[in-house]
Amino acid sequence: MISMQRYSGEHLGAAPHIVVLGSCKVGNFVVSTPVLQGIKQRFQDAIIGFIGSDVTADFEESYSLIDWRVSWDNPSFEAGLKLQQLIFEKIRSYGDVQLALNLDGFNFVTCSLVPWLRPRYVAGGSLTENLRRSLPWGSLPQQRFLDDPDWSTKEFVERYKGIFSSNYIAELFCQLAFVADQVDSSQIQLPTEEVLFQVPDVLIHCTTARSAKVWPFEFWRIVIDYLNAQSFSVGLVGSAPAAQIESYNSGSGEDWLLEVTDLIDLRGQTSLIQLAGACKRAKAVISVDAGPLHIAGATGVPTLAVVGNDVEEIGASPLSLWLPRCQSVQRTVALFTCSVCAENRFRNDDCLVEGHPCMASVAPQQVIDWLNGVLAVTSGR
Repeated sequence: MISMQRYSGEHLGAAPHIVVLGSCKVGNFVVSTPVLQGIKQRFQDAIIGFIGSDVTADFEESYSLIDWRVSWDNPSFEAGLKLQQLIFEKIRSYGDVQLALNLDGFNFVTCSLVPWLRPRYVAGGSLTENLRRSLPWGSLPQQRFLDDPDWSTKEFVERYKGIFSSNYIAELFCQLAFVADQVDSSQIQLPTEEVLFQVPDVLIHCTTARSAKVWPFEFWRIVIDYLNAQSFSVGLVGSAPAAQIESYNSGSGEDWLLEVTDLIDLRGQTSLIQLAGACKRAKAVISVDAGPLHIAGATGVPTLAVVGNDVEEIGASPLSLWLPRCQSVQRTVALFTCSVCAENRFRNDDCLVEGHPCMASVAPQQVIDWLNGVLAVTSGR
């Protein structure tokens, strides 16, 4: 058996079997789509497998470039054994894996799964074949950037000037797979599905797994009341209420908004692919830095990212990495500059500064001003 090697852009032969490993984060799958397009552009007869997540399974199953997929995060008791069996079945059906591309390369689970695939080449994080240590990154820029701690900084962009055009995560994925010259990483395309309910004029998403990125709920109320006063309907999207509380820091805030405004509760009423369909029908979407922001941006609907970052992008979110690059997405500008999240490499779940000043400095009027411009255009006023 040929030992696993770091991928350096080699040709993979006829009909190569390529397996991509993804994250359990919605945004991660969305920004993975350009690299899938790039792979198919370069290797037109490739078979593409995807080891992804139950969270994004509907997108993965519907994405036309993926030939087979399984989840690495199924919680059932025998899931690990079944996953191994499924992987071996796919290898028997489609042939040996020529390239394993790990897009969640700092996840110990996906890094452990790569050696199971017995690939000829590896791009991204992996353990060695004996599972005893991490596979060395490699010396090429498209390999060694994974060992850098500062992906979201201007210094990172300067360090790879002439090789990378940005530090947008979708481009970094394409660089990792040596297909950055095959595709425009800013162009995200997602499958959509129609919903059965009447889509409100404006959809909002208020919560996120990192509470440091949450905007005050009293500010949301001001925006909702303003829209309702202008006869625009507003819908609240997200996971089911219990999941919103458990995983996305909604607390009692969303229930309070539903009590004190005319907000329409759509939480838990769509799959991700249906959420994309709903966004496509809305006049505008407003979201904190979370998965629905990426979904909305990909549909082309006017979308506002409510983020606590100043004019230089310093703040609660790693914007240079994750903010969608499509023209339909704009963002708020915080009037308070705080670099504490960046200094902690955005690994802090909660705000570490009393009063959460970065998000609190984003006044509702910013959002209202954006809405006035967008809704005047979409409504023909």
